[in-house]
Amino acid sequence: MSKKKKKDKAKQESAENESQPKEKGEKLGNKEYLKHLQKLQLELVKLQEWIKAKGLRVVVIFEGRDAAGKGGAIKRITECLNPRICRVAALPAPTDREKTQWYFQRYVAHLPAAGEMVLFDRSWYNRAGVEHVMGFCTDEEYGEFMRSCPEFERMLVRSGITLVKYWFSVSDEEQERRFQARIDDPTKRWKLSPMDLQSRSRWVEYSRAKDDMLRYTDTKQCPWYIVHSDDKKRARLNCITHLLSLIPYDDLTPEPMKLPRRQDDTGYIRPPITDQTFVPEVY
Repeated sequence: MSKKKKKDKAKQESAENESQPKEKGEKLGNKEYLKHLQKLQLELVKLQEWIKAKGLRVVVIFEGRDAAGKGGAIKRITECLNPRICRVAALPAPTDREKTQWYFQRYVAHLPAAGEMVLFDRSWYNRAGVEHVMGFCTDEEYGEFMRSCPEFERMLVRSGITLVKYWFSVSDEEQERRFQARIDDPTKRWKLSPMDLQSRSRWVEYSRAKDDMLRYTDTKQCPWYIVHSDDKKRARLNCITHLLSLIPYDDLTPEPMKLPRRQDDTGYIRPPITDQTFVPEVY
């Protein structure tokens, strides 16, 4: 066999291997990941147009342990979408005034209007997790949340809101690896807060809190969907695929447009370049 034929055969085998599904537990390659992500992001654009056209109101909640991959999934969902239609709600710690309000009050202000989708990067479930474990709320406040949360969510659904809840599940070993990677990378170190470090030392307490939360709030009307996220790429693709499956939509993507002829600049005189301040061309 000639060298050229051997080379062509090797390329063909490589392409065939690339198209084959990976073994369970094997990390997804970047090339295959980007190929699937591009297709899914196109479908998200179609979903966005459907939400806008039909005046739907969609809420998607992302919860999970620190470094479980919630933020990365949210970024890939919003990457190609219109921020006026799909926006992210990532609320900071409540102010002194907000602490005196009805617990759900500050979250209600971020719910979508018609034709909008809101992604909550953490949500009212802070009370069932970090607030409960770290002692930021009383036992009475925690108990009241567990009683009222299912009814609050049923109320949202009855009002016409589509509510989707995802819990990103990461193993102890993988979380440890990601935490260490953040420590080693100065551009990611800001992601590690003192509260994140506390979560490491209270792993079992957070596990119990998560189990109780699921037991009380995993309802027929508003179920929890668990996303295995040890492989970030697979988790993102699986989450997006599942989200698309929950909301039936048609393709309303606008047809390609023809650019109009640009207006002639007859009579228009540009101001002198020296009157303008330019950014230095360092690169």
